[in-house]
Amino acid sequence: MIKEFVIGTELAPAYYGDLLEFIRRYYLMPGDFNGIKRDGLRLVFRAWMGEGIIYGEIIAGENLKLILEYPAELGEWAETIYEDIFTSIQAFEDMMRQHTVYFAWVEGEDIIPERPPTGKGMASKGIFGSSMLLVYVLFFGVNIILFIILGFYAVIAILLMQLGIILLSDRIYARMGEWVITPENPSVHIIQFQLPEDEFKFFIDKMGNEAILKIKREIYRLSLADKRPPTCEDARGVLEMYGFRCNPLYERSKTVNLYSIIEDAAGAFGIPVPRIVLSNTMIANAAATGPSPSRGLVLVTTGLLVQLTDEEVLAVIGHEMGHLVGRDPIILFSIVSAEFVMRLTVLLPVVLVSPLLYIIIAMGIIFFVAKFFEARADLLSAMVIGKPEVLARALRKIGYQKLALEKSGSQRISGWTAWDPHPPIYFRIKRLETLKDYENVKSPLIRSAVDVVRGFRDSLRQFF
Repeated sequence: MIKEFVIGTELAPAYYGDLLEFIRRYYLMPGDFNGIKRDGLRLVFRAWMGEGIIYGEIIAGENLKLILEYPAELGEWAETIYEDIFTSIQAFEDMMRQHTVYFAWVEGEDIIPERPPTGKGMASKGIFGSSMLLVYVLFFGVNIILFIILGFYAVIAILLMQLGIILLSDRIYARMGEWVITPENPSVHIIQFQLPEDEFKFFIDKMGNEAILKIKREIYRLSLADKRPPTCEDARGVLEMYGFRCNPLYERSKTVNLYSIIEDAAGAFGIPVPRIVLSNTMIANAAATGPSPSRGLVLVTTGLLVQLTDEEVLAVIGHEMGHLVGRDPIILFSIVSAEFVMRLTVLLPVVLVSPLLYIIIAMGIIFFVAKFFEARADLLSAMVIGKPEVLARALRKIGYQKLALEKSGSQRISGWTAWDPHPPIYFRIKRLETLKDYENVKSPLIRSAVDVVRGFRDSLRQFF
């Protein structure tokens, strides 16, 4: 049988061949492959698996094409090859991002610099989550201080403060974004220059943040201020004014009508279009929150729009809409509040005996239950948007590093027990790729809870 995979990339044309060489050198050559030949932007190989031969062909381009021909009994092996090549592509793109210059604009919004995925940025990534569950956990230290000061009355004060957080969650999240996406200014315009490392270093050293902001303003003046999207030619011309000449083959641009994507998702779910804010960071992420669907807010990062296709962004937004429709922030607030009250009343004797052990167990249970709601959001995206395989592909792109780590049984178990509201990414991807009859699921939450428990059980069985 023959199976063809199309994998969208974010690479500029100059690096199509380099990607093939990366796959050849770091995946095919060290592996059980032979007959490896590269001809321009085409790479062929074969793998002898004992039960037969898998023939492979890779054609590089903006959308990389992988063609595998294999006997039916080698289907699992072929799937593994696809997954490994997909991961190799993400690793190469991740490497390229380290020396890429990004420019992004939203018409009518302030011109600000792009924030790379620094350590500080990675910390904020942990807070991004539809349930704001981590915010409640961080709030735990404040609870202790208030309890010391106010005594029993702290219970009421703390519950009111937590309720205030959830009721104002849309406003809290809005402050994490720099740009507001509206029907009048619906699009995000992105230009990227994927430079060789030495040219990137020269560019950063020569320009500095102040000059880069001036370049962004000048490109904006030449394009968006004149009511047209910015082009690579605009950017190249401005860079030359500042003494930097760029090879056109290093360039790539895209315009994403983010408002339209989120409007389509909201329409499919039957809810009002939420408020939309964009965080101009290269970390790929999205989040949704709000006390109700009518007061929902969706936060998207520029990095998500860079890494994913429009179709993949829609699937991810479908996941976030699932949180809004399911009122997950309110539900998880109720769970956290119930635990807090029980901790100070019924369970107080247990807490006093071993407070640290109690917190570890209690938070472990809360985060495990939170995984039910994340799994439900995946399922709702599949049911309403109708493209579970696209959401799985988006997760592969965003979480390829975690996915590689989770090939280890111990890492899979730690993913289930971690203080993270998301199930392990291997589970989410496999579940989405193998979903059947998802259109007819009567209770998405019950189905998701059962799937999560089974996934955890299976990981324990495989490990032990």
